[in-house]
Amino acid sequence: MNQSKLSFLRLTCLAAFRFGLVPGAMASLARSADAALPAGDPVRGRAVFQQSCALCHAIGIEKQATAGQGPLLAGIVGRKAAALSSFSYTKALQASGLTWDGATLDRFLAGPQLLVPGTAMIVVVPTTADRQDLISYLATLPAVGPVAEETVVSHVQASSNAASDPGDWRNDAPGVRHSVSLDMLPAPFATTSAGNGPKVVDRPAGAALSVPPGFTVQLFASGLSGPRLMRTAPNGDLFIAETRRDRIRVLRAADGASEPGQMALFAQGLRGPFGIAFYPLGPDPRWIYVGNLNSVVRFPYRNGDLVARGPAEVVVARLAETTGGHTTRDVVFSLDGRHMFISVGSGSNVAESMPVKSPEEIRLWVAAHGPGAAWASEAGRAVILETDPDGRRPARVFATGIRNAVGLAVNPGTGELWASTNERDALGDDLVPDYVTHVRENGFYGWPWYYLGDHEDPRHAKERPDLAGHITVPDVLLQSHSAPLQMVFYTAKSGAAAFPAEYNGEAFVALHGSWNRSTRTGSKVVRVHFRNGMPTGDYEDFLTGFVVDNGHVWGRPVGVTVAHDGALLVTDDANDTVWRVAYKGR
Repeated sequence: MNQSKLSFLRLTCLAAFRFGLVPGAMASLARSADAALPAGDPVRGRAVFQQSCALCHAIGIEKQATAGQGPLLAGIVGRKAAALSSFSYTKALQASGLTWDGATLDRFLAGPQLLVPGTAMIVVVPTTADRQDLISYLATLPAVGPVAEETVVSHVQASSNAASDPGDWRNDAPGVRHSVSLDMLPAPFATTSAGNGPKVVDRPAGAALSVPPGFTVQLFASGLSGPRLMRTAPNGDLFIAETRRDRIRVLRAADGASEPGQMALFAQGLRGPFGIAFYPLGPDPRWIYVGNLNSVVRFPYRNGDLVARGPAEVVVARLAETTGGHTTRDVVFSLDGRHMFISVGSGSNVAESMPVKSPEEIRLWVAAHGPGAAWASEAGRAVILETDPDGRRPARVFATGIRNAVGLAVNPGTGELWASTNERDALGDDLVPDYVTHVRENGFYGWPWYYLGDHEDPRHAKERPDLAGHITVPDVLLQSHSAPLQMVFYTAKSGAAAFPAEYNGEAFVALHGSWNRSTRTGSKVVRVHFRNGMPTGDYEDFLTGFVVDNGHVWGRPVGVTVAHDGALLVTDDANDTVWRVAYKGR
């Protein structure tokens, strides 16, 4: 072993000692020293990891229950891609044939979609120095042996015997009502935080989806690439964000058709696109807006365009100083067309690395940024922004403390902005409830210090007593860890597949499904009830059947939109499909 490799080994051993790693790390470090690794600083790399990776990735089995949405990174250097049996990797990564040596990790972190088109990873580490430091830190992490890895799998299997509860997937069925109230909340840590990420499987033989009586559900499109948010153009074309491939796809289908007649790629070369919006509102838009990972762009558009007629124009060049953590950015417009709203999720679960400020420091920060605004690496995160449609006015914070408002929608009856929000993890099976809510201007919704009113997060105990009594409580609470993504208000009053009149003005929400709950929940579409334009506070199952058992699913709903003919269309990013729900009559 040459001198530079010996120096690297000494450095990583020192880092391992400092981070409290087990002696078993030594074998991994020795292998890493023989790999092509950059000369980075693992101590600084740990900070890069916390900012860019820690929300989804754990570094040891003991952390998998609090950051289990992504694969375990312990021992990643020298490991083959998609090698852990306990995680459900994308088909693209499984077929990549890569081995994570230093050079390959560097290329992947610099541009995941360029190296592995179709990977679920869209966060980029743009600077060479940060990538080198991050890889050096990853090289200090000990590999996880087969026995330890099986601990994750066995936990999932064991939890499938858990007693039934209102959120248990086994109780799902169209028409089943759910109501979650503040007086039902357990104490924090009443149950152990569970690392129960779903393993995605092909659709089992005979597996069928369920909808209410009088409705039908059928496969509408397949062979897509991680379809996410979906919106319907005024002329009926369907625009879908294929986030993993950095592109927008468009489908065209005649009213009543069981499948698209045409498919095209509207725009490519984007960066983590998610939100899609048409402007101006009405029958003849001139622009299609796209929410990228850290910007908003727009394309010139005329009804019927299947390919963008011009290059992207930047409307908002930068949404936040950081891009790690939550990556979905939705975009919607107010009914009068004067305001554009943009959702920006948090960079972490609960701002674990955000330093504590003194009362005077807080006073100065609030004066400059508003009450409830987070700081450090969370500055400008967990917010909804507002600006004008041309982006001439600097984007301002419309609401704070909304951890991850994945889906935005404007209630067509009231003009209120609504958001479907993923709340925090690692407080137990039934904390904290996710929610859908109308968003109050200048409202503070609690994150990270509080949740659902004056419930203080114990991980930030006594840090912000000044905020007590000033937290907005959301309108409709959902089962914890359901992961609500896109939402849509049902507006069709006619059409070959239009729903009965009682559905008009109601909202549909796609629940992606849990990973931080011992008994699986979600992976379905629910209907949120309204009466006289106001939410009743409860919701009911509408489309169910994607869950196989407590450890496996064959579908994970993401996008919902109302088609031109009144059908409800649902994207599934697990098996790359779109489903169509139509009303045929009882």
